Amino acid sequence: MKRLQLNALTSDVIISIYVIVSLYFRFKLESETATGTIESLIMGLCFVTILWAVIKLKILNPNWFGLFNSKPSKL
Repeated sequence: MKRLQLNALTSDVIISIYVIVSLYFRFKLESETATGTIESLIMGLCFVTILWAVIKLKILNPNWFGLFNSKPSKL
């Protein structure tokens, strides 16, 4: 059975959208309810853990938009 694996650019775009949406959700929820520091940290940790798990399962394969190239460039 073939596993779902996304290419690097698609993974980068999905991760960027996920981070923006999760930050928007956190800020909106915190402004509407009486959320303390601990709750905010736990919520942020949960969002990061979900993202880490999806990357660890190799569903997302980030390239970080080419910022960290492991191959040396030839001149």
